[in-house]
Amino acid sequence: MKTVFCLSKRNIIIYLRDRVSVFFSILSMLIVLALMVIFLGNMNSENVVDALAQFGGARDTATDKNNATYLIQMWTLAGILEVNAVTITLTVIGIMVQDEAKGRLASFYMAPIKRIQIAMGYIFASWTVGTVMCVLTLAVGEIYMAVCGHPILPIIDWIQLFGMIIINTLVYASLSYLLALFIHSESAWSSIFTIIGTLVGFVGAIYLPMSMLPESVQKVLKCLPILHGAAMMRTVCTKDAIAKTFDGLPAIAGETFQKQMGVSVFIEKSSVSTEISLQSQLLFLLICAIIAIVVSALISRHRRLQDR
Repeated sequence: MKTVFCLSKRNIIIYLRDRVSVFFSILSMLIVLALMVIFLGNMNSENVVDALAQFGGARDTATDKNNATYLIQMWTLAGILEVNAVTITLTVIGIMVQDEAKGRLASFYMAPIKRIQIAMGYIFASWTVGTVMCVLTLAVGEIYMAVCGHPILPIIDWIQLFGMIIINTLVYASLSYLLALFIHSESAWSSIFTIIGTLVGFVGAIYLPMSMLPESVQKVLKCLPILHGAAMMRTVCTKDAIAKTFDGLPAIAGETFQKQMGVSVFIEKSSVSTEISLQSQLLFLLICAIIAIVVSALISRHRRLQDR
């Protein structure tokens, strides 16, 4: 365990020393934030206000707009946390590709260190940095909410989000390591990062709400961990905001919003729509992490036998 800790510490230090890498690891977050605040945020909040008005009755338009803005901002924050969990872990795992390209990884394999320890050193470093950066993002987001006059999340929600962040970053650290086993040059890894960083917003239904995507695309996204990770954090982040925004309206109003915006994920079976529970989503993410780690171990073992 001491060996794994030392390797993880070494990888974290390398990541933090590269300020350009640190900047680009949060670039996707900045892009999503800019898109949501400048372009999509107002549109989504206005859509919510219009939907509220359709139910009729005496409503305070100013209050509805304020609540809708808070709701969309919390929805956006959850999406940014998911983007960070993917892109930051991917960036840290890139250190492994650098090590291989510069011949350092071969030196590690020649040292009296087990390959599983080397692998866990990269995964733990990616997991740690991803978790810390996501928690910092959550803290900055909450500060922004407080400055805007919105309520901050209670402690119990913070604890739940922290647990979800840990699970999400573990999944993507494991998947990123598995992907890195097939990449042997820094330029190829940079291209992969660019592609994934661009697609993650669409795959997680962050750039476009679920209701705006074709049914066939929705079915594919429901098979991927990114959508479920984002939905989990949206559930916690928007819980109180949804209650305030749709207060006084039929329950179907809030339920429809959750379904259309990817807060709740449903599967269709025999013309029956069933909501995927939070427990099922957590289990699915853990299974993805376990599969990635097991497959990575099998690939590393196969390569070790070939080297002999």
